[in-house]
Amino acid sequence: MLTVDIEKTYGNFHLRAAFQAEEEALALLGASGCGKSLTLKCIAGIERPDRGRIELDGRVLFDSAAGVNLPPQRRRVGYLFQQYALFPHMTAEQNIAAGMGREGSRDQRRRTAELMARLRLEDCAGKRPRQLSGGQQQRVALARILAADPEVILLDEPLSALDSHLKWQLELELHRLLASFGKTALWVSHDLGEVFRSCRRVCVLDRGVSSSVMEMETLLEAPGTVSAARLSSCRNIAEVRPAGEGRIQVPAWGVTLGCTAPWRSEATHVGVRSRHIRLGTAEEENAVPCRMVQVLRDVDTDLLLLQPEGAREDAPPLHVEVPRGAAPSAERVTAVLPPERLLPLAE
Repeated sequence: MLTVDIEKTYGNFHLRAAFQAEEEALALLGASGCGKSLTLKCIAGIERPDRGRIELDGRVLFDSAAGVNLPPQRRRVGYLFQQYALFPHMTAEQNIAAGMGREGSRDQRRRTAELMARLRLEDCAGKRPRQLSGGQQQRVALARILAADPEVILLDEPLSALDSHLKWQLELELHRLLASFGKTALWVSHDLGEVFRSCRRVCVLDRGVSSSVMEMETLLEAPGTVSAARLSSCRNIAEVRPAGEGRIQVPAWGVTLGCTAPWRSEATHVGVRSRHIRLGTAEEENAVPCRMVQVLRDVDTDLLLLQPEGAREDAPPLHVEVPRGAAPSAERVTAVLPPERLLPLAE
C-alpha cells in the first residue's frame, strides 16, 4: 500500500495531496497544472515536499517530522516519464539492462532477455532510441522500469504524445502490464476514458488539492464537486438556489426543476450529462422549451446546442446528445432533464 499525505509550495502553487493506493492501478485525474506530476515527483524523490509523509508497504520514503527523505534509488519506485527518458547512446537492450544497476552478470542478461520477450522487443535489441517508434520507446522504458523490480509504478500522462491508433495499442499494452504487475500503480491523466478502462478507483486533484479516493462509477454517478463533474465529461453545469422541498432554481437557464437526488447544503451547482437529457413534450416533468442554436455532427452522435427560452443572454447552451442522424429540423424543441439524473455539486 502507498500512503501519501504531503504539502509543497512551488512558486505561487500550493499542493496538498493526501490519499492511499492499495495493490491496484489508481488514477490521479485532473486538469493541466493541478499538481498531478508534482505529486508523482514527490513520491519518486525527484522533488522534496515541504512537509508530510510518504509510506510504501511499511517503508517510510519521506517524513518531514522524522527527517527521513530516501534518495530516489532507494525508494523502489518506477517512474515512466512523458518522454520516456531513455539513454540516447544506449541500445534498447542496454537501456533495459541499466534498470538493474549491475553490469555483465548472467542473471542480468537472462532477466533482460525475459523482459524483451515479455514486451515483444526482441527485434529492437540493437537499436538506439532514435531508431525506435514511439510505441517501441515506451515499451523499452517500461521494461527498464520492470528490470529494477519496483514496488510501485508511476505513469505520468503515458499516452499524451501519441496518435490515436498508437495510443489505443499502447493503452492495451499498459492494461495488460498493470494487470500482471500485481502491485501499486498510479496513472496520471486528464483523460477520463483512458483511465476508466484500466483503473477501478480514482483520486481527483483540483488546483493542488486532492479529493477522497472514489470508485470510478461514483465519479460518473455522483461526482460531488464541480471540478470532478467537469473531469468526468459533464458539459451542463450551472449555479443553483434551493426552491423548496425537492426543487431547485437554475437562474442561468431561467427554470425551476424537480430533483430526486438528496440535496446537500454545500451544493452550489447542478450538473446533468448531455446523454441523459432527451427531447420530449411540454407535459413532462422538468420540460424546458428551447431554441435550437447549432447541431454538431460527431462520429456516433449528434450534439445539439440548445438555448432555454428563459435563459440569460450570457448562459451557455444546453448540450444534448442524440443518435447520429436523429437531430430534429425544428427550430423549437423541448428538452427534458430527468429529475433522477440531476447531480448536486459543490464548488
